[in-house]
Amino acid sequence: MADPLTIFQVAGKAMSAQLLRMNTTASNLANAGGIASSEAAAYRTMKPVFRTEYDKATGLATVNVESVVTAGATPTKRYDPSHPMADKDGNIWESAVDETRELVDMMETARTYQNNVEVMQTAKSLILDTLKMGR
Repeated sequence: MADPLTIFQVAGKAMSAQLLRMNTTASNLANAGGIASSEAAAYRTMKPVFRTEYDKATGLATVNVESVVTAGATPTKRYDPSHPMADKDGNIWESAVDETRELVDMMETARTYQNNVEVMQTAKSLILDTLKMGR
């Protein structure tokens, strides 16, 4: 039988999941407007897929990253025969990253990460206060 989860483990797993979410969002923003010579080579938005698991001993839920998938719109084909990456038909493919959506995701991720930092700080303070009561 596995040891029951502590609040620190739960918050730590949530922070790890949000860190991966922040990294995929940063990658999406870095590739916004990227150009490729084919649809297959064009950058596609990445999103983590989360899975919730419950600890039967404590009733606490943890969040884990199950996978990272491509999501969102398909790359946009644009006719630009003068572009050095144009295909034989003069087309280029631009990544369809929704920069506004990605910035909203980034702010939400940062807030969620900070909330988990505060959970850990509060738990630490409560433990220290409890130990002080025993003196």
